[in-house]
Amino acid sequence: MNITPGKLNTFLLLKLPSAWLCGVRVKKIDRNNCTVTVKHRWINQNPFNSMFWAVQGMAAELTTGALVTGYIRNSGKKISMLVANNNATFTKKATGRITFVCNDGHLVEDAIKKTIETGEGQTVWMKSVGTNKEGIEVSSFNFEWTVKVKS
Repeated sequence: MNITPGKLNTFLLLKLPSAWLCGVRVKKIDRNNCTVTVKHRWINQNPFNSMFWAVQGMAAELTTGALVTGYIRNSGKKISMLVANNNATFTKKATGRITFVCNDGHLVEDAIKKTIETGEGQTVWMKSVGTNKEGIEVSSFNFEWTVKVKS
């Protein structure tokens, strides 16, 4: 995968500045996993002295979207990608540094292969889990990505 954390973080700065300003940063990416962190700060707080849910959503979506983007780039084909659906569960106040991890690269790899073979759109659900520095889960996000070869 030729996408690196540095390239993704530069992309955030230039194309998604709200995520950059809120502190969302890619730490690691490989074929199957992506890790993104974000630290609770003044700019991303809610009135309850924890991280605003949408900032967690930006970090979680990035873990999944970066994997989708990587497989699309590696395919050499023009493929559209779009989040069709998502849901989230919040289990603890998000304070301190929150680490989001998605381990579903293999799922999107299969969907990309299928859309290339069939020309039909494919959907894949990908999960990203956010944990605090103690390793306790604070939130879990699911994103339904659609991918389709452009004609």
